Amino acid sequence: MADDSKKLFDPVSGDEMPKVDNAVAVGEDLRFQERWWTFERIVWSVFALILLADVLGVFGRGWLAKAELKNENSGMQVKYERVQRAMTPSVVSIQFLPAAVHNGNVQLYVSNSVVKDLGESRVIPEPEHSTIGDGGVLYSFPTQGREPLTVDLELQSSFPGVHPFTLQVPGMQATGSRVVVMP
Repeated sequence: MADDSKKLFDPVSGDEMPKVDNAVAVGEDLRFQERWWTFERIVWSVFALILLADVLGVFGRGWLAKAELKNENSGMQVKYERVQRAMTPSVVSIQFLPAAVHNGNVQLYVSNSVVKDLGESRVIPEPEHSTIGDGGVLYSFPTQGREPLTVDLELQSSFPGVHPFTLQVPGMQATGSRVVVMP
């Protein structure tokens, strides 16, 4: 049997390099390679988790980003996105319960944080009256022929952060939560 391992001379470095089967033998470090493969699996798992979280709405516009506030004592049901994107429109939808209607009208107090921080740009339907004061805006809506009355607040926040908000039908329990605005 002929010995296929020979030495190859490198004229640049002046070193001899081992040669096996007409190829340069470079050696291997199995312990390093196994650690590298483990690192790669961890990185791919993290990428997969980030992608799954995005699809589910952790970063906005998905199933986990949607929220609903239900409280019989508040006189309303509120649907909103708990995770929003800066400079992207979103809607807070408020459906008033019959207990919120007084003399054919519904009033809604909206905290300043909705107007300033969350960037309220439009109220649909347009309120009959609005009054600014006491840390927010008080809207008044007629309910004739529109029961149950639903009001949409169109928002477009201009900067990221965690923004608390409060909504209230005067004389009833206030309700509110926080919205996380992502960049």
